Amino acid sequence: MIRNVLAALALSLACALPAFAATPVDINHADASTIANSLDGIGMSKAQAIVAWRDSHGAFKSVDDLRQVKGIGDKTLQRNRDAIRLSGGVKVAANSAPAAAAPRKPRPHKQ
Repeated sequence: MIRNVLAALALSLACALPAFAATPVDINHADASTIANSLDGIGMSKAQAIVAWRDSHGAFKSVDDLRQVKGIGDKTLQRNRDAIRLSGGVKVAANSAPAAAAPRKPRPHKQ
């Protein structure tokens, strides 16, 4: 009887705890506050480092580029990979499908 009560209590507590999941965010355009609030394990200091790296080196071309930011490692990337968005049609993950080719510019007709 007591086991059933304890099991029910443990289950209800587990369901009541907030689930921490990253929120999708475009790291090539978001400010530090948005990045910090959106990604799991990224506080304001790391978010500011992401923005500073982006300002110095240009837009991130892949999620793996974040490894170049001090304090961002494999575990942090794995935890947030599905939530990290990149603008400009660049690939999000190393194993993702290639981006669609850009449309060709029309060639001028010879007359």
